[in-house]
Amino acid sequence: MLMLLSVLLLAAACSKKETEPEKEKPVDQPSDTVVDTPSSGDLPPLEKRAKILIAEDGAASGAGFYIAKEKGYFDAYNIEVEFADFANSDDMLPALAAGEVDIAGGVSTASFFNAIAQGIDVRIIADKGHNVPGKSYFTFVIGNHMVDTIKDYPDFRGKKIAVSSRNSIDGYIFEEMLKHAGLTEEDVEYVHIADFGAMLGAINSGTIDAALNIEPLIAQGVDQGIHVRFGDTTDYMPNSQIAMVLASPKFMADEELSIRFMAAYLKGLHDYNDAFFKDINREEIVDIMVQHTALKDPALWDKVYVTGLDPNGKMFVDDIKKQFETYKANGAIVGEIDFDKAVDTSLAEEAVEIIGVYE
Repeated sequence: MLMLLSVLLLAAACSKKETEPEKEKPVDQPSDTVVDTPSSGDLPPLEKRAKILIAEDGAASGAGFYIAKEKGYFDAYNIEVEFADFANSDDMLPALAAGEVDIAGGVSTASFFNAIAQGIDVRIIADKGHNVPGKSYFTFVIGNHMVDTIKDYPDFRGKKIAVSSRNSIDGYIFEEMLKHAGLTEEDVEYVHIADFGAMLGAINSGTIDAALNIEPLIAQGVDQGIHVRFGDTTDYMPNSQIAMVLASPKFMADEELSIRFMAAYLKGLHDYNDAFFKDINREEIVDIMVQHTALKDPALWDKVYVTGLDPNGKMFVDDIKKQFETYKANGAIVGEIDFDKAVDTSLAEEAVEIIGVYE
């Protein structure tokens, strides 16, 4: 009986094993937190997809952001980028300091430095705009009626010069030009015109003799026979910082994210410099710029003097400090700034070590 019972139990077990469906082996499912893009080859992508909010309004100086996005450099690190437009920097800076925005573009103004001096905590981390020697994108133009009169900087004496703002990079350039010319503000007639576009009409009608204008309006004015370029800002300001990349302290504290952002941004600047200064893949980069900026005519990109963007992210830190001191001397700034804290070049320097120096 015991032997019979053993045989029956063994048969039942075998029968059960045969009738039960075999469990499927687990299949490795692709994670929805990692994008299906080729590796960058220098840093592995983030394990979890991260989103970066950049305050950018379509300015040409945002080229590094646009190119890195469209070329997939952010995606390769598993970073998603979204652009947000702010009406003015007064709204942008508090949002940046609070971590509501991760990255922003800042232009030198007294109000910008005042905000930092009064406790708005942001970091200045990389170049976002400087003048290229001999081809400044932010420089003076003179009306056609002045081409036989204004031959050199001292010839600005007694002339009507339009500038868009004081105690800003505009006013700073204006003051430095007067020093170079050996003139004072009493020697010229300062005309405040806040809108760069309105300067074209004023100079065309002869209401003003000269203006401190910006691309692409400079190229458009030259193309339309309204004005001509005069000299170059780098004649007297060879190392001036016009715009900077700003970051929130919260963003900077995330080392894994911030270093990958900077690496992608610099790769975008590499492509930018390749296109506009080495004529490598120029058409592709112009298409990206047309897509993201207000300059929608590809042909005009051959005529504008493009924004200088250092491919290694370097800034003219001494000039940033000089601008602050100039605004303060004009009585436009209250308080002091710890530039050792406010200016942080370490992230760009570390990224360059990882992706290599652009030559």
